[in-house]
Amino acid sequence: MQTVTEADKPAKDGKGPKYILNIEGNEVPWDSDTITTKEIANLGGWDISQGVIEVDQDNNERTLAADETVTIKPGQGFGKKHKWKRGS
Repeated sequence: MQTVTEADKPAKDGKGPKYILNIEGNEVPWDSDTITTKEIANLGGWDISQGVIEVDQDNNERTLAADETVTIKPGQGFGKKHKWKRGS
């Protein structure tokens, strides 16, 4: 069973990150409903030319296009985090 961590809870003023993204094992707060491949690479600290692979909750992998925008769906932030890793 997953427990809520401090990063998952909204701040006392009701504002906090809308989503927690998992980028190569690091949890990153994210406020927007979408994220681009370039933003994922930047947050992960690597060059976009290395590629970005999306890993879903079932461990299925998909390579994102360099100019792709991913829609983050509500409800996926708790217990099911979006996960990306560097391409090959």
